[in-house]
Amino acid sequence: MPDARRTDAVLLLVALVWGSSYLSAQTATAALPVLLVLVARYALSALACLGLVAVRRGRRLWTRDELRAGVPLGVTQAVVLLVETYGVAHTSAANAGLIISLTIVLTPLLDRSGHPGGLPPRFFVAAGVCVVAVALLMTGNGFHAPRSGDLLMLGAAVVRAGHVALVGRLTSGRAIRPLHLTTVQTVVGTALFLPLAARDLPALARADTATWLQLFYLALFCSVFAFLAQTWAVQRTSASRASLLLGTEPVWAAAVGVALAGERFTFFTGLGAALMVTGTYWGQAIERAHRTSVPDNRADKDSVCRSTTLTSTSSACSTRVPSTTASSTTPPRAPRSP
Repeated sequence: MPDARRTDAVLLLVALVWGSSYLSAQTATAALPVLLVLVARYALSALACLGLVAVRRGRRLWTRDELRAGVPLGVTQAVVLLVETYGVAHTSAANAGLIISLTIVLTPLLDRSGHPGGLPPRFFVAAGVCVVAVALLMTGNGFHAPRSGDLLMLGAAVVRAGHVALVGRLTSGRAIRPLHLTTVQTVVGTALFLPLAARDLPALARADTATWLQLFYLALFCSVFAFLAQTWAVQRTSASRASLLLGTEPVWAAAVGVALAGERFTFFTGLGAALMVTGTYWGQAIERAHRTSVPDNRADKDSVCRSTTLTSTSSACSTRVPSTTASSTTPPRAPRSP
């Protein structure tokens, strides 16, 4: 499978897992306080990541770049999950998955550095198709009046867009290992939520098996796997393209709602899902064509940096050296700002 298609497939799988996460989070928050769900999710994720790091051999446990990127990304990811989890606790799982898809419209506005001169107008038309799809999906499921949970999910969409763009900005051109970066993020999240949920920790001992299964699913699949896969994929594509593929998340959320929660699948829901997929792939094609049409000056810049670093310690040049984790067959794209 070509590298570009493999990257797309991974991002779609992440979207599927995240689409199912809303129902899992809603089920877990019905049994436990939101902050306790978050600290359990992060702590289990951190333990899993630390275990994976321990069994892998490397020159260093964590590099300076991994720590510098992981700490701020851990904070932004924690904010995303905090707002999302409170949102899904106060609205339906389907509505949460639908509203968060507005990230696909917001991310390109924040990802200016990846597209010199801006994205072509057709890209925003494709994003508009996705917005129409969201409206149809919401109407098809009978969701009209905004609730507090809906507004929280809208806020989560804004924060997630910034987080996706920040992942690309902080990891591009650096030798960052996704596992080690994800481990830093989960440890940061655990440290942030543990003091806030400390007094509710005894409730975990009283949680039933079904609740623990939801927590393990949220931790191991929706956090560890999804964070690793997203970081790996974003390093091999642009934040805008990644956001478009992750934008299929509401389709999976609707499918999970219909299959597992018995939600009604109407004509408008089906039409909205079809428009979402159409808009996603149309926007992806536009973004990819635009990215590959931009002259790639990285080779010249890297040549300058290599010759400069022989006689100086300029950190500005060192950040432009291609990441050792990136595929050599990745389509050319304009370098991002550090």
